[in-house]
Amino acid sequence: MVLQKGITYMHEHTTIDLSRLKNIDDTNLNCYDETVAEYKKMYDKGVRNIVDVTNMDMRRNPLYVKRVAEETGMNIVQATGFYQDKFLPEFVTDYSIKQLTDFMVKEIREGIAETDIKAHIIGEIGTSKNIMMPREEKIFEASVLAHKETGVPITTHTTLGTYGHEQVAFFKERGVDLSRVVIGHVDLTGDIDYILHMLDQGVYVEFDTVGKENYQPDLLRVEMLKEIEKRGYTDKVFLSMDITRKSNMEYMGGIGYSYLLDTFVPLALNNGVSQKFITKMLEDNPITFMNRG
Repeated sequence: MVLQKGITYMHEHTTIDLSRLKNIDDTNLNCYDETVAEYKKMYDKGVRNIVDVTNMDMRRNPLYVKRVAEETGMNIVQATGFYQDKFLPEFVTDYSIKQLTDFMVKEIREGIAETDIKAHIIGEIGTSKNIMMPREEKIFEASVLAHKETGVPITTHTTLGTYGHEQVAFFKERGVDLSRVVIGHVDLTGDIDYILHMLDQGVYVEFDTVGKENYQPDLLRVEMLKEIEKRGYTDKVFLSMDITRKSNMEYMGGIGYSYLLDTFVPLALNNGVSQKFITKMLEDNPITFMNRG
C-alpha cells in the first residue's frame, strides 16, 4: 500500500533547489526545521501523505525527505524521473531512451540514487511552454517504457498549463492506460474547456497550484471545480499547492501548506463545491490512483 488513509497532497516538494537557474536563493527550499513544523501541523489536520515529485535535476535529496517523514510521521512518497528541458542533467543528452528507462526502473525496483528508498511515481516529467523539446520527448518515451515495465503511475509538469492536450495524445498513441496518468498544473490555464477535454480522454488532472493567486485567482479555480463536478468528473481530480519557495512558507510570511485546508477548502465549500467532491480530491482519488497495481 503506497498511500495511507487520510488526506493526500499529490504534488509537492519537501526540498527542492532551482536557484542555479532562477538566480535567487528563495528557490532553494532547504528550510528543514520549518518544513518539519509545517508537516506536523498538516498531520494534525488529517494529512497523512505527501507525494513528493522532486527529481533529476531539481537537486533532489531522498535522505533529507526520509528524515522529514520519520520526524513528522508523514508518509512521503518519492519519485523518479526528470523535469523540464532547461533543468535536465547533461547526461540526458547522451543517454539512449533505453538507458533513461533503465535508470528509472532501477530507482523504482532498487532505490533512488544510492539509497534503498524506492520510487513509487514517475515524474514530474515536463514539457516547455507550448512545446515538447527533443530531450523532453526522450524523457516521455522512457517514462512510458518504465511505466509499462513497472506499473508505476506517471505525473506530469505542464509549463503554465500549456501542452496538456499534446501530452495526453502522446500517452494515448503509445497505448498507456490514461487512468494511470495525471496532468499537472492544469489550473494555471484558467480554461475549463481545455481541462474538460483532458478529462474526456480519461486522465486525471491536478489543481496543484492552489494559493498561487499571482497566476490565477483561487475563486476561478473554485468556479472550474464546480463545472467539473457538474459534468461528473469528480473521480479524476487532485488538489495540491506545489510549494517550491521559502517565501511560500509560514515562517517567511507566506501562505504555508495548511492554506489548502484552512483557506481554499472553505472558499470552495462556501461557493458551491460539495464536501463529497472535496473528500474525493483530497482522500479517495489519490488512493485509487496510487494504490493500484
